Amino acid sequence: MKRIAIFTGSSSGADPGFSDLAAGVGRELAHRGIGVVYGGGRAGLMGAVADGAREAGGEVIGVIPRSMVDREWAHDGIAELHVCETMHQRKAIMAEKADAFLALPGGLGTLEEIFEVWTWRQLGFHRKPVGFLNANGFWSPLLNALNAIVAGGFLSALAMEDIIVEQELPAALEALSRQIVGA
Repeated sequence: MKRIAIFTGSSSGADPGFSDLAAGVGRELAHRGIGVVYGGGRAGLMGAVADGAREAGGEVIGVIPRSMVDREWAHDGIAELHVCETMHQRKAIMAEKADAFLALPGGLGTLEEIFEVWTWRQLGFHRKPVGFLNANGFWSPLLNALNAIVAGGFLSALAMEDIIVEQELPAALEALSRQIVGA
């Protein structure tokens, strides 16, 4: 795996440990030689991932819509920042540049992004693996809701089995790597 798209919060969340987690993810990816593709922001967990990777000498690629640059939300400390016009373009560029996708704690934007790439995988638009880093059980309520949707007949059990869910980053990276086509 050369690059992984990280979807995570543009805020730091209520638990200060999430910022440490995000920075640690960035550092660990850099140490493993895995580039980070992310939303291009400087704040919150997004900024922490980018800073962690950058400070460890890793590749960091940000992708951000122009309207967010105009609001001064862009990270000005990364070497590669792609400015696009829309959120749709942002997600398409991130998907093209990444070999896999991983959701860290986040809110609506994180959910929207990970669900979209997961849906694309289910529809056969790509075969790149999709995962959730369920650190401290953050995603457990969502996963329970998704299992209820399976029970209700609106999501296949195979779709749930297709996603990677791990508590620790090394296990998540190993599982994502196993699913990369041609790896």
